[in-house]
Amino acid sequence: MKNEPEKRRLIPLTDFPNHHAYPPLGQLRALVFNAKTNGFERCIRRIGKRVLIDEAEFFAWVDNQKFNQDNA
Repeated sequence: MKNEPEKRRLIPLTDFPNHHAYPPLGQLRALVFNAKTNGFERCIRRIGKRVLIDEAEFFAWVDNQKFNQDNA
């Protein structure tokens, strides 16, 4: 339907590695911990103590990252 809101998939932080191979849980936790400085805040939804990752925002954030070609 035309007026229906876009459905977003919110994945609990600890379940994200079950859906996607990258990033591993430790690296994902580091991204969340440093979210204010790395721009990852846009990917996080918090409900109480629960941290959810907005899947669409995560991939948009990855696409917008500038990688240093010298380190490749």
